[in-house]
Order: sequence, then C-alpha cells, then structure tokens
Amino acid sequence: MMKFGGSSVGDASCITRVVDIIQAGLRESDVAVVVSAMRGVTNKLVAAAKASESGDRKSVAKIFEELRSQHETVASTLIHSAAERKHVSRTIKDIFRQADGLCKGTILLRELTPRTLDSISSLGERLSAPIVAAALAERGVAGKAIDAAEIVVTDSTHGAAEPLMDLTRDRCEARVRPLLRQGVVPVVTGFIGATAEGVVTTLGRNGSDYSATILGAALDADEVLIWSDVDGVLTVDPRLVPGVSTIPEISYREAAELAYFGAKVLHPKTLRPVMQSGTPIWIRNTFAPEGRGTKITPDGHPNGGGVKALSAISDVTLITVGGPGFVGVPDVLSRIFKTTSAVRADVLLISQSSSQNDICLVVSSSIAGRAVEALRREFAPSLAPEVDHIAFDPDVAIVAVVGEKLRGVSGIVGRMFGALDRENVNIIAIAQGSSECSISFLVAQKDMKSALITTHREFQLGAPSSQALPVTSAW
Repeated sequence: MMKFGGSSVGDASCITRVVDIIQAGLRESDVAVVVSAMRGVTNKLVAAAKASESGDRKSVAKIFEELRSQHETVASTLIHSAAERKHVSRTIKDIFRQADGLCKGTILLRELTPRTLDSISSLGERLSAPIVAAALAERGVAGKAIDAAEIVVTDSTHGAAEPLMDLTRDRCEARVRPLLRQGVVPVVTGFIGATAEGVVTTLGRNGSDYSATILGAALDADEVLIWSDVDGVLTVDPRLVPGVSTIPEISYREAAELAYFGAKVLHPKTLRPVMQSGTPIWIRNTFAPEGRGTKITPDGHPNGGGVKALSAISDVTLITVGGPGFVGVPDVLSRIFKTTSAVRADVLLISQSSSQNDICLVVSSSIAGRAVEALRREFAPSLAPEVDHIAFDPDVAIVAVVGEKLRGVSGIVGRMFGALDRENVNIIAIAQGSSECSISFLVAQKDMKSALITTHREFQLGAPSSQALPVTSAW
C-alpha cells in the first residue's frame, strides 16, 4: 500500500515522480495507492465553502475557475491519449458541476452544514485520483480511480469520521481485491469515506495517511509506505531547530506521541488500524526516493531507552480551575472531564495539586473559549459568584519529549530541567504519561523555540546516527 500526499501530487512533474515510484514498487509486489488532493486544493475548497455561506458568489466562481484550470492543465500535460484525456476532462467537469450545485445550495440557505462541508472539501481527492490513474495508463500501467466513499465505511461524524472496519474490509474484498488480482493498480481517494447509507464523510484534515492504513489493514497489506516531502520522521521540526536528523526506526507508541503533539508527518490516528496486525509503516520522500526514510514498527529500534525526538504545539490554551473555594467541592475532576468532553475539547495535558485546589488543563485554542464558558456554567452553582475560579492563558505552548522507556532511564528530567534553567526557560506545568514514552511540559509561547533548541542540543539528537544517547547521570 502506497500513499502520496498533496506535495507529492502537486503538479505534473510531481505526478511523474509518483508514477516512477509506483512502477518501481510493481516490480516487487502488487500495489494499491491512496492519493491526496493536490497541494493547497483542499484549503481553496474550504474557502469556497465559507464564501458560499456568506453569499460571496464572485469569490466562489473565482476559486472554482482557478482549480478547474489547474487540474485541466496538469491533465493535458500528463495525458496524451485523446480518449483518455476526454474521459478525464469529462470527470473534472462533472466534479465541478457538483461543486457548483453544493455551493449554490449553501448560498441560498446561508448555512454551511458539516455534511455539505465534507462533500465540498472531499472534491480535491476526487479530482486528483483520475489524473494519477490516467498518468499510469500513459506508462502502460493499468490503473483505476476509486472513490473511497464506495469502500471506506464510517460513522456519521462529519469532519472526523471513524471507520467501520468490518464493513470496509468486506467492500475492499469485493471491489479492490479483484483489481489487484488482475494486475490493476487501484488509485483510491484519500481523506474520504461514507456512511453505510452513502452519505459522504471525511476523516479529518490531512486524513489521507489514515485512509492508507485503513485500507492497508482491510487488505492485509505487507507494509504501508507514506510518501511525502520529508525524508522521514525527524528529531524535531526543522523550521524551528537547526541540525535535525532523520530517525531510522521508531515504535508505534513513539510515532503516535509525536503525531498527537503536533508532528505533521503523520495524522494522529494513522497507527490505529495496523496496531493489531503489526504492519510496518514507512515514511519516505517522494523527491528523494533513494533515501531509506523512517520505519515505524510495533517495538521500534531497541536502544535501551532514551530521548529520541521532540514535538511541540503552540496553538493551545492553559485553563486553570481552582482557588480556595474549591475545597470540599465534590467530584471536581470528573466534572471537568465531563464538561470538556461535552464540548469536544481534547485535553492535551493536565496537572493538579494534591489537594485538588488547583487543576490546570491544556486544550486547543480553537475550542478553548467554549471550554471555559462550559466550565464556568458547570461550577457556578458551587462557587461564590464574586470570584472567578476559571482562568485561561492563550500564550503558552506544549513541548513533548518522546522516547521509549523514559521513566526507566535515570537523569532525563534532571538534565532537561537543568538545560532549560540555564537558558532561562520557565516550565509552567509538566506531565509524564504512564506509557513511559513521553514527557510533556508547558512553557510560555515565546519560549517554545528556545526550549526545543535547548533540549535537542542537550540530548544530542542531531548526531549523525540520530539515535538517542543513553542517559546515565543521576538527577
């Protein structure tokens, strides 16, 4: 199973590289492919949907004309067969006709429902898949574009749908397996699914990685190769820290922690479908296919434990619930979790005093306002009205230190705190997961870059081997 991201199918020359990689893969085994929308296309489709909600017909028309021209230009560059070009051109026109209809309905109602947004934002993959399939045909490789809405069955949670694996497996066996047996390369739209009743859903932004592992699990793939524009999983974001390295091999748990705490190389849910089967996942660079990339396996590369990589999230808000008034208030923690869950706020980090007088939690800034208001309503009957017991601070960032068996290696926290103290980086809160795989701490947003650079240097993650060095010093 191969997945190609938006940068990998960004234009005609990129798609030519994709075809080269698929052909090379076919020399070793059968290949099924998942493709994203071309780079930037989903953002433009979402912008068109938002413009429709506000009644801005001109902006919608302009966006659609730009996208239509972009895809037709790529198709005409790659496809020389008159019959195939005509077929792809007809498909492109049909998709934009559907897009026009969806946006006209939204303009008329002045309402953008989650269901309509999913339908509009899914069109980018439905445009790219036929072009990639036709580009394969130009090279003499039989390829067939498949709309994932026909094979990936999900629940009805628009914008963040979850797969129903038994139904998806049945449909893949009926629709995709026969193509593989015939030597045809299925080119499946990423990011998209549909309910059992056929209502289009999406798996969440950047969800094509997730699509690849869903289909890989459904088809019992030997491995899943995620092709993007990076050399693999890096020790830290190279835009923030110089001298980063590619990690040759990491575990499922380490990769999941990095994705959860902001690493863009993987969708946070990517690993779920393959965890039971232990299917290896590779992260490789479309633009440097000779590189080995990173292999993600159940156990990773055993190194005795130690820091392997860093990640960070800056778009978060610290919410503090506390004060003397909370003494004696029943079930504080359970009420906090129930309230934040009701507004669909994922708690990224939580810390509390032993008395439960002060509890701090960190959530995404996009949902923080709703979470604060919900918490104030929840605790208002229990607290004095003249005191605000729910405070928030949006100027913070989470830094996550990731590696296997962190709790069992002496001195990691001591070295980290010592290095950060020397650089005058103040730690606001800290949490260590029971998985022993990550330590996350909160700093002021202005200190995030300094914290990453300092920690990366302290644990020598930029060393040529890019392996974590064992920590032997005591705290």
